[in-house]
Amino acid sequence: MQKITYLPGVGPKKAELLDKELGIRTAEDLLRHYPYKYVDRSRFYYLHEISNDMPFIQVKGQILRFDKTGEGRNERLTAIFTDGQKTIELIWFKGVKYICDNIHTKMEYVIFGKPTAFNGKYNIVHPEIELASKLPPPEQMGLQPFYNTSERMKNSYLNSKILQKIIFPIVQSIKTGVPETLPAFLLQRFALINLTDSLVNIHFPKNADLLNKARQRLKFEELFYIQLSILRQSKWRDLHTTGFVFGQIGHNFNSFFKDYLPFELTGAQKRVLREIRADVATGKQMNRLLQGDVGSGKTLVALMSMLMAVDNGFQACIMAPTEILATQHFVSIQSLLGDLGVNVALLTGSVTPKKRIPIHEQLRNGELKILIGTHAVLEDSVQFFNLGMVVIDEQHRFGVEQRARLWRKNIKPPHILVMTATPIPRTLAMTLYGDLSVSVIDELPPGRKPIETYHYYENKRQGLNGFIAKQIELGRQVYVVYPLIQESEKMDLSNLETGYESIRQTFPNYKVSMVHGKLKAAEKEYQMQLFVRGEAQIMVATTVIEVGVNVPNASVMIIESAQRFGLSQLHQLRGRVGRGAEQSFCILLTDFKLGSDTRKRMEIMVRTNDGFEISEADLQLRGPGDLEGTQQSGLPFELKIANLAQDGKMLEIARGAALEILELDPQLEKIENRVMATQLSKMKTNTLNWGSIS
Repeated sequence: MQKITYLPGVGPKKAELLDKELGIRTAEDLLRHYPYKYVDRSRFYYLHEISNDMPFIQVKGQILRFDKTGEGRNERLTAIFTDGQKTIELIWFKGVKYICDNIHTKMEYVIFGKPTAFNGKYNIVHPEIELASKLPPPEQMGLQPFYNTSERMKNSYLNSKILQKIIFPIVQSIKTGVPETLPAFLLQRFALINLTDSLVNIHFPKNADLLNKARQRLKFEELFYIQLSILRQSKWRDLHTTGFVFGQIGHNFNSFFKDYLPFELTGAQKRVLREIRADVATGKQMNRLLQGDVGSGKTLVALMSMLMAVDNGFQACIMAPTEILATQHFVSIQSLLGDLGVNVALLTGSVTPKKRIPIHEQLRNGELKILIGTHAVLEDSVQFFNLGMVVIDEQHRFGVEQRARLWRKNIKPPHILVMTATPIPRTLAMTLYGDLSVSVIDELPPGRKPIETYHYYENKRQGLNGFIAKQIELGRQVYVVYPLIQESEKMDLSNLETGYESIRQTFPNYKVSMVHGKLKAAEKEYQMQLFVRGEAQIMVATTVIEVGVNVPNASVMIIESAQRFGLSQLHQLRGRVGRGAEQSFCILLTDFKLGSDTRKRMEIMVRTNDGFEISEADLQLRGPGDLEGTQQSGLPFELKIANLAQDGKMLEIARGAALEILELDPQLEKIENRVMATQLSKMKTNTLNWGSIS
């Protein structure tokens, strides 16, 4: 399609702005820049019908007079507009000269805008205003589209209304037909309208029914091609990449299972290990996502998977995003292995050059069987003898290129197990990790008691302090988490520094440690260890402790200003307690003024400990663009019209259709499938492809 520079009403400057701000370069890009809302322009209102709950109003009438006050930035233009019965004020603070030069009294205009009440009277600030003679009858105007624009665009007079005027002639020109992007059998099977009608009615629908049909068609197309792309890459990987064969379960795995397991595996852990065992025995490279709630025993499953590699003559590596978490894994795995005789080492940024020398040597000659580390394991100097299994913990905290550097250390890619303690909603997992096999640990180890969660307001603080004292007297420890490090003038929130001083004064007989992201690494570690060793009874912290602190004796988590945290983050913080045999508690403290969404978050946290239920609720409340680790800029695809929070059923249907097609024609070579192959080659999405990475 033609470049937008040559479209009526665009030109070089606007074209450059559209490119920079929205990535729009062609007429096709404009057609795919869908409206985000619509306003009914199919009727005129009378001024006496105005009420506070009306978002917009369209009125026909005349301007009786203008009143201009102020100069420069303080300039203001007021017009008295009448529909023949009542009057309303129209107000402009910008573009005053244009209005004065082009809008006149005693001519019939149509005004459109949001009415606002002030001192018992209504006015409209910066209304749209056009000559009535230049507009079609209202019944022909239908639903008016509104388009997303940026602040920079608005400042350059490229607002939603201007975009609408640019897009309108393009839509008129495509009514003769645009090439279809979906095969006829899919349109027929799912009763979808054609692409031409969809594009016409997504921009300028005559009624709500046509708009709905256009939305359904375009949503299906978007989700279908994302799934087709992901699944086709997965099929290609299965056909073209081989993996190491772990043909036996040997001495280390069997001895560990028989003599070293601290407790019997849960049914879920056994099921996941069977799935991993089946993968590594096939001769194909494993790419598996392991989801498990906080404390579900993922590390134990990862260790036993790495022992499969060791028993077959290979090395294994586990990479964690922080030194705290890597050290925790090292201590935990060393403790679990005991005197089994498997050589394990820790490599982080803090390991001195002198101590690195033997680690590097033992990695190269194969003596070192399991390496645990942070980003330090990615350095070029870290070379393996035969790396067969890679485990990535909290994988969303690593960039794609960082992960890829690790498994490029082998000629043949190792088996990959990526783990997350942030439960991912099903719809998000199908799009973010659609080409990975997914395992879920949905049971907690035996003996763990569900954490009791309560939501309190500030007026309960005195009683809460008494509860904290009782828990410490019983020998327990307490976390207190704050959203800020230093006081903010803009937000009236409890903050860590004043909270720390307040807690020290309230509990003068107890030791309080403080941990936050601005501390130097050595000081942070010292403060953390005070709590880990039990020398400090209370730890005051920011969310730096969200991942990687394991203190079974800590039984109370207090989250200050809990309204400032998302559901998934609240759940992660809650998971720092409940790791021992004693009953644990999570207290959510908020002020009284809460919005409806915040109140829902508190209710969900109090009601359930199920991380998957919480992640689904989080997706519904916040949308996929805000979930931790999946901000819109980080999503491996761009959703222009579909919504993962609302369109889960359609996503499953689209995925099922894509799977059926690829089962019969993996390369999309059949005549009826060529339109899909062509469309995939044109796709601009940067779909995450674990196959090409590994």
